[in-house]
Parts: sequence; C-alpha cells; structure tokens
Amino acid sequence: HVQLVESGGGPAQAGGSLRLSCAASGYTYRRGCMAWWRQVPGKDRELLTVVSVRGTPYYADSIKGQFTISRDNGGNTAHLQMNSLQAADPAKYYCAAGPTRNGYCSTLARSPYWGQGTQVTVS
Repeated sequence: HVQLVESGGGPAQAGGSLRLSCAASGYTYRRGCMAWWRQVPGKDRELLTVVSVRGTPYYADSIKGQFTISRDNGGNTAHLQMNSLQAADPAKYYCAAGPTRNGYCSTLARSPYWGQGTQVTVS
C-alpha cells in the first residue's frame, strides 16, 4: 500500500521561505519520479516540478528560479524548497509519485499515488 504524506506547509510571510516534504512509504519506485503540484480553490491543479532520482528536474515557468525540488532518503522523500513566497503562491500543495517511462518522468497527473496535500498561506 503506497502512502505519500506531505508536511511543512503553513503560514509564511511574503518574501519568506518554506520547505515542504513528501515522505513515501510502501513505494517500490524509489528510483522513480516524484512531483509537486498545487491547487487553488476553483482552479485546475498546476504542475510545479517533477524529477527522477538521477534526472534533471523539470520546473514550470511560474516557479522557475523560485522553487527547488530535491530527493533524499534513498529517493523516498521529496522536498520542495520555496523561496521568495508571493501572493500567487498560497495553495494546497500535493506530491505525486510514479515510475519512470523509458527513463523519463511524466507529469504524474494520472498517477494513482498522491498525498493528501499541505496548505500554504502567505501574508
């Protein structure tokens, strides 16, 4: 049974930083892909970043240079370092996980493995 648990959300000041974490258990794809998405009520979920254990991360233009994804714990944990938080960043942040496909990561939009989300607010 795969479980993804996000943590690290909460209030932050504009211009401040937060570090989100996503811990995967029961997940056999330690060398697979992990992604971060976010969703604002009334809007579609937005892909932020996705990376395999050894690959180069993909970043959406909206957060490029502002957010950084990393993996540790043998690939079972993904972090999202969020800097210079702005008014556009409050959302519920989700992580997703899945296998690579031919060595590459998809967006994981259709992955069955998602966390419950962690809320980020900026004031």
